[in-house]
Parts: sequence; C-alpha cells; structure tokens
Amino acid sequence: MVHRHTRDWPPAERHGLTAQVRRASHFAAANIAEGAAVRGAREYRRHLNGSIGSLAEVGYALQLARDLGYMSHERWGEMEAVRDHAGHLTWGLHRAIGRRAASTI
Repeated sequence: MVHRHTRDWPPAERHGLTAQVRRASHFAAANIAEGAAVRGAREYRRHLNGSIGSLAEVGYALQLARDLGYMSHERWGEMEAVRDHAGHLTWGLHRAIGRRAASTI
C-alpha cells in the first residue's frame, strides 16, 4: 500500500521522504519475518521491537506527507488505519511471545 500510494508524491522526494517511508514499511514486515526464523523468544521479541519502531516511523512519515499536501486526509486515514492495525497485531504477537517465554522458565 505504501509503495502504491507514494508513486504520486513529488519527484523531488524520491530519495527523501518517499524512500524513507518505503524503507520503514519494508523493515516493519522484514523484521517480523527475520524474527520468526531466529531461535528463542528473546531474540524474536527484539526483532518485533524493531518492527514496532518501523511502524512508528511510517506513522510519522505519513503525517508529514499529509501535512505537506502529498496526500489527501482521506488517503492518509486509510493508510493510517492499516498501519495502526499492523501495530496492534505486532504488539499482540510481542506480548504472546513474552507470555510463552515466561511460561517455559
């Protein structure tokens, strides 16, 4: 969604805000995938922390883009709802992994 909707942003932002929000959205998902491949709940949660941080960065970048007029308030709302949902799911996974690790100690 981020890649699709940032195509219309100004060409001058191609190596700035556009690249940054795309990179952060990529890392949000990539950290979850990488964390799932590691051994141990502690390491997995570390990757999930990175994903949560990347989602926060996406949120800031989207707000900035909205404020700069690169996207409508409606489009921002749609993207923010997806980002917020991803954040809730990631936090839920983070908590579940923590509970699982605590129960095995």
